[in-house]
Amino acid sequence: MKITLLLKMGLLIPLVFWCTTLISGFIQGDYNHFSRMVSELGSQGTNSQYIFTTGLVLCALMSLCFINGLIMVCKNSAMRTLPVILILLFTISIAGAAIFPLPLQLHGYAGMPSIFLIIAPILSIVFWRKIPELPHFRLFTLLSIGLMFLGFSAFFPDVLSDFPGLKQRFFHLGWSGWFIYLSVGFTRLNNIHKMKIS
Repeated sequence: MKITLLLKMGLLIPLVFWCTTLISGFIQGDYNHFSRMVSELGSQGTNSQYIFTTGLVLCALMSLCFINGLIMVCKNSAMRTLPVILILLFTISIAGAAIFPLPLQLHGYAGMPSIFLIIAPILSIVFWRKIPELPHFRLFTLLSIGLMFLGFSAFFPDVLSDFPGLKQRFFHLGWSGWFIYLSVGFTRLNNIHKMKIS
C-alpha cells in the first residue's frame, strides 16, 4: 500500500470510532454519552453489541496500517520510531475491548494498555522537537496530552461524578486529535521526502 494511503488511516480511525459510538448510542435509544461509559455500547446482549464490536475491530486494523505508514516516514526522515510503536498500545486496547465485551473480566484487562498511550505523544515532543516540517507540532501535541490527562479524571469518582462518560471521552478526544495531526503532518513530511528524491 502507498504510504499516503496508510497515513490517511489516522483520519479514518477517529471518524470510525466516533461514528460507531454515536450510531451504537442511537440504537440503544436511552443511552447518554455524558453519563455512561463507552464500553457499555458493546455490552453482551445489547442491540448495539455487534456494530460496536465491528467498529472497534476495524479501528484496530486501521491502526496497524497507520503505524506502518508512520514508521515508513520516520525511517525516510531519520526520526525515532518509538512514539509510533507505542501506538500499538491503542491497537491492542481497542481490539481487546471489542473482542472481550462487558461484563467479561478480560474486558478490563484488555482495555488497560490504552492508559499508557499518553506516553507516545510525550516522547514525540522529546524525540521530534526539531522538525520544522511539522508546523505547530508542540502546540497540537500538548493539547492532545492535556485532553488525555483530563480523561484520567475517570479514575477519580468524586470529580464530575455525574458525568463518567464525559470524562472518558476527553481521553478519546485526545488521541483522536493526535492521530489526525500525525496523519496530516506525516503526509506533509512524506511529500517533502518524495520531492527531495525526485
